[in-house]
Amino acid sequence: MATKSPDDIKQSDEWKKAVDYAITDNDIERQEKLLGYMQAAKTREYIQTATTDNIRNFAHGTGDDNPLFCDPEYARGTRWGSVIAPGMMVGQINAPMLGDAPGDDIKALRKSLWKGVHVFVSGSTWDWYRPVFPGDTIYSYNGDETSEVKTSEFSGRSVITVRKDVKINQRGEVVAVYRILRVLTERKTAAKKGKYSALEPATYTDEDIAKVDEVYAAEMVRGAETRHFDDVQVGDSLGKMAKGPLTVTDVIVYHAGGYGFVPYAPTVGRLAHKNRKRIPAFYVKNEYGVPDVAQRLHWDPVWAQAIGNPMAYDYGVMRESYLWHYLNDWAGDDGIITHVHDEIRKFNYMGDVQTITGEVTGKREDGGQNLVDVKVIFTNQRGDETVRATATIALPKKGGIAMYPQVPRDLAEEAAKMMQRHWELSRKG
Repeated sequence: MATKSPDDIKQSDEWKKAVDYAITDNDIERQEKLLGYMQAAKTREYIQTATTDNIRNFAHGTGDDNPLFCDPEYARGTRWGSVIAPGMMVGQINAPMLGDAPGDDIKALRKSLWKGVHVFVSGSTWDWYRPVFPGDTIYSYNGDETSEVKTSEFSGRSVITVRKDVKINQRGEVVAVYRILRVLTERKTAAKKGKYSALEPATYTDEDIAKVDEVYAAEMVRGAETRHFDDVQVGDSLGKMAKGPLTVTDVIVYHAGGYGFVPYAPTVGRLAHKNRKRIPAFYVKNEYGVPDVAQRLHWDPVWAQAIGNPMAYDYGVMRESYLWHYLNDWAGDDGIITHVHDEIRKFNYMGDVQTITGEVTGKREDGGQNLVDVKVIFTNQRGDETVRATATIALPKKGGIAMYPQVPRDLAEEAAKMMQRHWELSRKG
């Protein structure tokens, strides 16, 4: 049997069924009623407890070779006394948290909500309150905070939601709060519009690759050389970093480093069979007639083109991890990234190179902390701005030490109650 082209797939009954899901008024109304409802996250991610090995693997999955994350002997000599995890890794660690089951009203609101609708991560806001050490198990609870209906140039009617994920360690301490900006779109609308279909894949000569290599060769990990608040000036450059050209290997390595994409979860064999039975709308036949995950648009060009993109592209969270890498290289081992807000403005297609630049926009003292505000831009080889971000970094003054911010009291109390209920149910079990 001959394989199918993107146009063939679009004509198949399977494709038409897969994209024949619309954003409905009923979905929008149910989403509004769910706002503010927080529930323990019962998903089991690929990583549940941090170890020296999975911390190193996650760092390497983002191209980060900082010995603070990768070399236990080096890390013992830092202020942390141990390897710690890159800040973004906490978003990928989760052990099942026990909590009270949702009531029938919540179950009814959630049933088949957004069935078959495509989800893009369009940005996020992070606040960090303490590091993750080897041996830390991370739990979380989450819920949607806001929901807004919009008309998108790329995908017609869409819904913008912000979900709050509170990440807690086994001691009941809030480690971070991760607010995810998600764009829910209709696959058939995106495929019909094909806004980016005219883009040509990037190609490179040896000379082009050499120019990218020059950026890589010049990158510096600040590491043990403390960057002091006293020495930083508004307008200072954060330097330049390269990421790319993007390959399918990059996506695979990011997954291997711990990105599990739970609860959808790419799986194999019998597990994939069970997953297809659980969430059939997530599986669409490929050009060989084999049911495969809809998320393969991140590595399968045929499927990506069938739904309106010229090429496969990265996960937004990959570039968020690259952003954290860039900031931490500048801050050094003694600096603490306390806050990040990023907006993912363009796709990062296979073959694209991201050049990351930034500068200091402000200095301030707040609550005993010495804080530096920065802005960061990702630009691809076409000159397109693909990510815009701002961040706050706590730096030590000479003779001092940088500290994490205090957890807001209401958040600490909310998290403590969630963990208390988890332990109560654990004992009953």
